[in-house]
Amino acid sequence: MVKVREDYAVTADGHVDIEGWVKAIQSRTQLDDVDELRRACRLSAEIDLKAFREDRQWAPGASSFRTGVEMAQVLAELHMDQSSLIAAVLYRAVREERIPLETIRKEFGDEVARLIDGVQQMAAISSIHHPLKGNVLGQTQGQLDNVRKMLVTMIDDVRVALIKLAERTSAIRAVKDAPSEKRMRVAREVFDIYAPLAHRLGIGHIKWELEDLSFRYLHGSAYKKIAKLLDEKRLDRDEYIRRVQDSLKGELEASGIQADISGRAKHIYSIWRKMRRKGIDFSQIYDVRAFRILVPGVRDCYAALGIVHSLWRHIPHEFDDYIASPKENGYQSLHTAVIGPEGKVMEVQIRTHEMHEEAELGVCAHWLYKGMDKSNRSSSYDAKINWLRQVLDWQEDLGDLSGLVDQLKNDVAPDRVYVFTPEGHVVDMPQGATPVDFAYRVHTEVGHSCRGAKVNGRIVPLTYPLKTGDQVFILTSNNQAPSRDWLNPSLGYIQTSRARAKVTHWFKEQNRDDNIADGRAILDDEFTRLSIDDVPLDRLAQRVNYKTADDMFAAIGAGDLRPTHVANMAQELVEPRSRQLDLRLSAKAERYGTDSDIRIEGVGNLKTQVAKCCKPLPGDPIVGWITVGRGVTVHRQDCMTFLHQRDHEPNRVIEVSWGGHPEAVYPVDVEIEAYDRSGLLRDITTVLASSRSNVLALNTRTNPDDHTATMTVTMEIRSLEQLARLLAQIRNLPNVLDVRRKRSH
Repeated sequence: MVKVREDYAVTADGHVDIEGWVKAIQSRTQLDDVDELRRACRLSAEIDLKAFREDRQWAPGASSFRTGVEMAQVLAELHMDQSSLIAAVLYRAVREERIPLETIRKEFGDEVARLIDGVQQMAAISSIHHPLKGNVLGQTQGQLDNVRKMLVTMIDDVRVALIKLAERTSAIRAVKDAPSEKRMRVAREVFDIYAPLAHRLGIGHIKWELEDLSFRYLHGSAYKKIAKLLDEKRLDRDEYIRRVQDSLKGELEASGIQADISGRAKHIYSIWRKMRRKGIDFSQIYDVRAFRILVPGVRDCYAALGIVHSLWRHIPHEFDDYIASPKENGYQSLHTAVIGPEGKVMEVQIRTHEMHEEAELGVCAHWLYKGMDKSNRSSSYDAKINWLRQVLDWQEDLGDLSGLVDQLKNDVAPDRVYVFTPEGHVVDMPQGATPVDFAYRVHTEVGHSCRGAKVNGRIVPLTYPLKTGDQVFILTSNNQAPSRDWLNPSLGYIQTSRARAKVTHWFKEQNRDDNIADGRAILDDEFTRLSIDDVPLDRLAQRVNYKTADDMFAAIGAGDLRPTHVANMAQELVEPRSRQLDLRLSAKAERYGTDSDIRIEGVGNLKTQVAKCCKPLPGDPIVGWITVGRGVTVHRQDCMTFLHQRDHEPNRVIEVSWGGHPEAVYPVDVEIEAYDRSGLLRDITTVLASSRSNVLALNTRTNPDDHTATMTVTMEIRSLEQLARLLAQIRNLPNVLDVRRKRSH
């Protein structure tokens, strides 16, 4: 649930009660000089009053003092130091040019001025995220310099990032009554940039609020629906939580464990994300009821876990030990799911008080700006700062701003893998990273000369997704030249922005004529495989924001422009909308009935009925039995009646699953030419199966004279990107000569 905005301490005439507010702040965090904070508040209030007298009114949210007060309240909840609070109180006045930064430096010192200047530099993120505000993205050296300054400031003093998070928290709280366009703009920026940043810094206290509030504005109907479902069950849930808490507390006290126990509802955005990820509805979210147990020590965590499992039945495969194996952002806790009273599933989190403080406050939980020397810095804090340094390195490699937002969104993802160099050093990488990504992480020259890889002593493809614990050895050659195929996302060689930036930079340094020739060849090959012809190249270049066709070819050759994106634009130019492969429904796409809770793959609409013998419910593992004249009867997979029927007539068993909204699909004919060999058909069907493409027909013709085989496969495709990826994967199979989309004219 979103956090309810706190009221300010106000005087009788409606102004902020500075004295009362400062006392409230003192109760939340330690202040070195209370008078200095009061002085900052009075200065900000005077500037506000002067602005009001000049303008005769305040626009909604225009009070820089009230905004500063709210920012400082957020920081106080994170136990930030006095300099951070003063910087927050004065930040808006400086940003709006109502007081010079030099005046702040004279009145409150270099540290406060440096923090405010750093937060101002972070405004560069907004100009990147909303390029229409200024010049075209990546075109101005000044914008690039601002981003670099901002990143350097974040690295030197992470408080800058925390103050900016407080400022964006205040901003998204304040847009409730703002125009829709502003709400959406602020929400999108917060969701894309600042919620992931809060997660990376481990500040769950801020992350959850930013996610829920931005979700509220970006997906209003979904938010209201889930909030209503939570509210309707609130009374029953509160009573249930109270009874479980009493039961747990009694058992823990009987075992001599002093524990703080709390119950809560899952956050709205996390409920929606889980529903989307698993394709389930609200009734199948079993961890809406969640309990947290805080205990003094690690030994008590495992003792409490044993008591929980002795009270209620543990659900298999629903246990995570993040104490023994902490998450990449430092999070530690035990997570388990059990079937509690009344048969209701509950999530239980168990951690120490210190772990809870780390989970809620992240980097702020072990703050280092209160006299600690560098020798006292914790490894998790250093890891957070190292991430900020990596962002700067990647930005230097990229050389422009076009990928920064994607880097901040994707490279701060919580899922990481930890692999080993041949010497045993640990390297952490995003999930899905390949040996090519690893090679560029080790060194640029190693990446350029990479020609193969061994993982755990075994040769693997360069597209192999690395897993935690893998030991990686890169095979190199003297020819230090990356392959252009690495930049083709359909082939899956590169997954990280760092490696892509290195390869792109290498090709940028090559001769423009070579890039034009290579780009033309790459695009011709893409058009041939996808059966796209008669493309007006100059018009196509303008569609992808280049002046001439040669500029477009050069960009493709240098790796700045993806051929699949150009192919999509080309298709729109040469084909009527009804024939495009861009999620347009065909008759085949409607083969699943939307009025049924049961989906039957690949056989069109069939009548279904639930078996009366076992009465399966949504979520149960199910299987279908083809009846005579009554369609398909759906049984639980462990139903004795079904098992008896299957033993006698196994050919009447059909695969079924619980329904969901069908995806739009389009039937496509693909022609494959290859030298005939044993296992060729198996390899091709394996590629199709891994992409979850439904094959409607397959025909093979062999020519004994030249030992070639020609296959025509009719399959269902969801998008042109999926088709391009499939064709690229099939083309890379041994003995395959050519593969293309077959078009009937």
